[in-house]
Amino acid sequence: MHLARFPRRQYTHGYTPIEPLPNLTKHLGGPNLFVKRDDLLGLAAGGNKTRKLEFLVADALEKGADTLITVGAPQSNHCRLTLAAAVKEGLKCQLVLEERVPDSYDENASGNNMLFRLLGVEKIKVFKTGIDLQAEMQSLADDLAKVGRKAYIIPGGGSNKIGCLGYTGCAEEILAQCNQMQLKLDHIVCSSGSGGTHAGLAVGLSGNNANIPLTGISTRGAKIALEEKYHGLASETAEMLGIRGGIPREMFNIFDGYVGDGYSLPTDGMIEAVQLFARHEGILLDPVYTGKTAAGLIDLIRKNHFKQGENVLFVHTGGSPALFAYQETILSNVTG
Repeated sequence: MHLARFPRRQYTHGYTPIEPLPNLTKHLGGPNLFVKRDDLLGLAAGGNKTRKLEFLVADALEKGADTLITVGAPQSNHCRLTLAAAVKEGLKCQLVLEERVPDSYDENASGNNMLFRLLGVEKIKVFKTGIDLQAEMQSLADDLAKVGRKAYIIPGGGSNKIGCLGYTGCAEEILAQCNQMQLKLDHIVCSSGSGGTHAGLAVGLSGNNANIPLTGISTRGAKIALEEKYHGLASETAEMLGIRGGIPREMFNIFDGYVGDGYSLPTDGMIEAVQLFARHEGILLDPVYTGKTAAGLIDLIRKNHFKQGENVLFVHTGGSPALFAYQETILSNVTG
């Protein structure tokens, strides 16, 4: 795959590390655990959306945009990073926030919400869940057009076929690192949220005939609906890249039993996972995505889904600023 034919900005210099997790591996007594540190990607506090934004913002600039508009939840990592990319490029940024949990937006909240203000967001509009968010973003774009400005709308999570190129490239990066490290991976585990990360990885792994199973842990939706959605997104991306034969449906194996009561709502498994990664490896997870994904990984290890001696890579998609909006929950009943 020749990704260089697509316009791209560079917000991270070099590869993010793949690190072993020996202490957590020993504690859990299961497979050999490794982590892909995409929490160390560029822009403000990093995270997986940086990879997607390298392609999306390049497309926006090529189209002459002066403003980025996107959507997310009140503690959205994607909104934080889109805003940071806008600042870096000298663009304005406006955000549409969806209260997926009723009354969850607090103008003075910590975490990503505080960073929206620090980074200088131009406008924030907050809506209850169920609103046509695409229409609201288009309304903002239309208002800007009336005063001679040009907006570029980025979908939630940056998850369209352009954004997926970021994790298609990440899959190639992982394979190059594994070759260098002489590391044979048996499984890759990632968060399954808006879909661009999972779909992009599937395209990159399939396009390179990697034959590494990819497991997703849902942070919001139901298994079958997500698998179908991601397969469709991956197929669009593969077509754009000229990959023949499509993307195998089996690349989309998602476990949806770790969402709990709903998106962004804490679970005991998430709290344990955040504490274990911090106490055993000094790595910060977030409460919405990586914490629940790690909870799924840990539970699957305990259920012998992954076997001793296998090498399992956890893709850390970042998001740690959100921890500070959940500190009372995360620090309750701290265990080793």
